Amino acid sequence: MAKQISAQGSADFDWDALALDGYTLAKRSELSDVYEKTLTSINEKEVIEGTVIAVSKKEVIINVGYKSEGVVPASEFRYNPDLKAGDKVDVFVECQEDKSGQLIISHRTARTHKAWIRVIEVLRSSEVITGYVKCRTKGGLIVDVFGIEAFLPGSQIDVKPIRDYD
Repeated sequence: MAKQISAQGSADFDWDALALDGYTLAKRSELSDVYEKTLTSINEKEVIEGTVIAVSKKEVIINVGYKSEGVVPASEFRYNPDLKAGDKVDVFVECQEDKSGQLIISHRTARTHKAWIRVIEVLRSSEVITGYVKCRTKGGLIVDVFGIEAFLPGSQIDVKPIRDYD
């Protein structure tokens, strides 16, 4: 018959004194410092550059230098069918860790964020920009400007009024 051992937990147990790994306290502190230097500090709600590690049909795995890689749906890269491992891409950090410890990032949000920054720069410099007409609506046109869909009222299409948008 097997002997049962009862283990009692204690709040004042010293895990450092146990030293199961064979390292001294000084050596463990030194290794911890070296490890911490390899990790970069990232902030939530920030656009950062990452490196594509792997590409599959459903997802793209991206390394941003954090303790875990981020997974982005492959649908966010439909505009770039030539995406491969080693490519640099911008990603937006939505959450450093979800319930399962996964880094939550988005490439689509990063592109939108960069496009809005570009729109603000153009507004400040009063630069004339070119948009691409995507479709026609009742009161004007839907125009793609830096990847953002914008409404162009019919009264602003030309200097003289246009009756038929076709």
